[in-house]
Amino acid sequence: MLPLIAPSILSADFAALGDAVRRLDEAGADMIHIDVMDGHFVPNLTFGPGMVRALRPHSALPFDVHLMIEPVAPYLEAFAEAGADTIHVHAEAGPHLHSSLQKIKALGKKAGVAINPATSPDVVGEVRELCDVVLVMSVNPGFGGQVFLDSQLRKIERLRAIVDEAGTGALIEIDGGVTPDNADRIVAAGATALVAGSAVFAGGPSAYAANIQALRAHASRALA
Repeated sequence: MLPLIAPSILSADFAALGDAVRRLDEAGADMIHIDVMDGHFVPNLTFGPGMVRALRPHSALPFDVHLMIEPVAPYLEAFAEAGADTIHVHAEAGPHLHSSLQKIKALGKKAGVAINPATSPDVVGEVRELCDVVLVMSVNPGFGGQVFLDSQLRKIERLRAIVDEAGTGALIEIDGGVTPDNADRIVAAGATALVAGSAVFAGGPSAYAANIQALRAHASRALA
């Protein structure tokens, strides 16, 4: 199975997000990745549940909502009601990761654990039965356009073993610096979903389909 491609709208034209989401749907994306930042847990401000709700009518694709906020628990219900399909919470964002994942599942959504570059993958082992997705930050969170950290390849390999041992079928999703040039190495390490911002949005809407296809083609080399 080819890895899922989840374009991050952090790299889209904020003045035309609805149009961007529609065009990504038409271009063959598998998910829409939405980075929510609070200016506290990470040094940037982006979207809230109102934006997720506004975008929901523009696409039937799953909304992959990455909450880079602290505290996170008080906002889970709002993002679920706004139209999120998967909700990622950071292991570093509070003391009650297990409880947050339970709440996401109770809301009828897929639960994701996100971990920063310096965070050990072992934290995932403690909650692996609740994880539908593990989101590996392969850059320091907060801004798009950063360069992939090669050190995260070892982490992906370790997470692959943790997920396989659990037998849950959880996705391993990689977020940060993903390009056609490194997609094959990332997938070879064990990734099953790729978040891409600049690599998808470069060239504007007319290039979305070709950019997504290029990511898939390069990623597929690891599966040959």
